[in-house]
Amino acid sequence: MKAIWNGKVIAESDQTIVIENNHYFPKDSIQQEFFKESSTHSTCPWKGEASYYSLEVDGATNTDAAWYYPEASHAAKSIEGYVAFWKGVEITE
Repeated sequence: MKAIWNGKVIAESDQTIVIENNHYFPKDSIQQEFFKESSTHSTCPWKGEASYYSLEVDGATNTDAAWYYPEASHAAKSIEGYVAFWKGVEITE
């Protein structure tokens, strides 16, 4: 699977985990140079507290376009540290 935004592959892996129609990519599969830590957090009732990344590609920014669970709940341990996308990030095979 590939995550593409602004014409660049920002993550690629054949080991994504699909939960609630989102592909979660292993952290070592993301192109770190495009990811900037965000101060945004949200809470999922069953996965725990999510942290976010903004994407910066070729001078364009997509704020809070990726999220992950640094300390997932027991029910979501399989995706702890994995990264998922939204806000126009294309997920393709």
